[in-house]
Amino acid sequence: MKEWARFLLTYKFALDEVSTKLQILNEEFQFIHEYNPIEHMKTRIKSAESIVSKLKRKNLDVSIENTKQYIRDIAGIRIICSFTTDMYQIYEMICGQDDVRVIQTKDYIQNPKPNGYQSLHLIIDIPVYLTNRVEHVPVEIQIRTVAMDFWASLEHKIYYKYNAGIPPQIQQELKDTADMISSLDRRMLALNEDVQNHINSMNPPLDAAARA
Repeated sequence: MKEWARFLLTYKFALDEVSTKLQILNEEFQFIHEYNPIEHMKTRIKSAESIVSKLKRKNLDVSIENTKQYIRDIAGIRIICSFTTDMYQIYEMICGQDDVRVIQTKDYIQNPKPNGYQSLHLIIDIPVYLTNRVEHVPVEIQIRTVAMDFWASLEHKIYYKYNAGIPPQIQQELKDTADMISSLDRRMLALNEDVQNHINSMNPPLDAAARA
């Protein structure tokens, strides 16, 4: 048990590292651009029960080695944004970190899931510096809009209420709602861009002569 506890502790440290990085990036972005791309973040460590269950579903023996090799979503962080443009901005900032290696990217914005879900999913590798070694730990990052996060939370609750056997009419309702949320996200983004363009037109940058 102590060996497992120490093993999982490295994933907690990895989450701390990623959270700190994102907080720094968000605060610097706010300072430079007077705008926050991250609304809020949530972190989680997969429970021991979930790890064992996942290994068994994969027909694998329950061991630290199998866990390390085959399960890459033990540590997870969810980033909630206002707009899809923020999501890609955050993605670029994460990829720009020298000590972060992106292992996998799934763009469910360009290619939504069949149920209508849209987000960016990443698996990154981050070094964790311990007392006697460096561990490279995978962390799953999910980036969503506020509206899509609400939809995903509801879909998750419905999924488990029906034990994965959701009636077809409810599946269709969920899909239609996801499509409506996607449309709303696009409209809100366009509205935000219109407001920003209006502000810029009212406050044009000074030309060289005026600055002189």
